Amino acid sequence: MREKLDRELLVNSYLHGSQLLTLKLAGRYFPIIEERLKANGVPDDFKYVCIAESSLQQNALSAVGAASFWQFMKETGPRYGLEINDEVDERFNVVKATDAACRYFKDAHDKFGTWTGAAASYNCGQAGYQNQCDFQECKVYYDMIFPDETNRYVFRILALKYLLSHARSYGLIVEPEDQYKPLKSRTVTVDKTIENLTSFAKENNSTYKMLKIYNPWLRAHKL
Repeated sequence: MREKLDRELLVNSYLHGSQLLTLKLAGRYFPIIEERLKANGVPDDFKYVCIAESSLQQNALSAVGAASFWQFMKETGPRYGLEINDEVDERFNVVKATDAACRYFKDAHDKFGTWTGAAASYNCGQAGYQNQCDFQECKVYYDMIFPDETNRYVFRILALKYLLSHARSYGLIVEPEDQYKPLKSRTVTVDKTIENLTSFAKENNSTYKMLKIYNPWLRAHKL
């Protein structure tokens, strides 16, 4: 186990550009993610799962179609309460996507009995984790063997937590004033179809660009 963690520390400690950007983005997104994890009764450390999945990149897209902060698949998101269609994709809404991830983690925790198992299953799927439990007659992640990506997954999360919690020791220096700040926003209640989002943005003293930056879950030109 020590060697597995050592590998992930070595691999991730030299990704300076990526880690510096993650530290800056953490200033914007960690307060939101931490609040939703706490509200849902999920350990705070699960914010590092989000980093392992997307490096806090809001518009991250994988080759297989997983999207945004928590890398939900299009088929999986609705099972955990996310609306996904041609006009709306709530995988790109940090609050709703984090709540959905929390539902997954709690469901997996109830099934496998540990938060470690819940985290590992986020990589290989609950069915994949259960299949290995049945075959290996074990539920303890650290006593089991998985395909390489899942073998490394929890150790990568641990390494990311250690590196980012001791960033200065690894030469990753981002001063508080250089972190990206949370976006200040206001909520507008919508109770009818919006035929043109550009017109809607202008009516609200904004632009289409800013509307999309603040609401990346809007995926079309209307709502």
